[in-house]
Amino acid sequence: MTVPEAKRLKELEAENARLKKLLAESMLENEITREALRKKW
Repeated sequence: MTVPEAKRLKELEAENARLKKLLAESMLENEITREALRKKW
C-alpha cells in the first residue's frame, strides 16, 4: 500500500465513523420521538 493510499484509507475510515455516529444519533432521535408519540396517545 502506498502512502497516498494509506492516507486516503484513514480519511475514509474517519468519514465512515462520523457517518455511523450521525446514523446512530438519528435512529436514537427517531426512537425517542416514536416513544413520545406512543405515550401521548
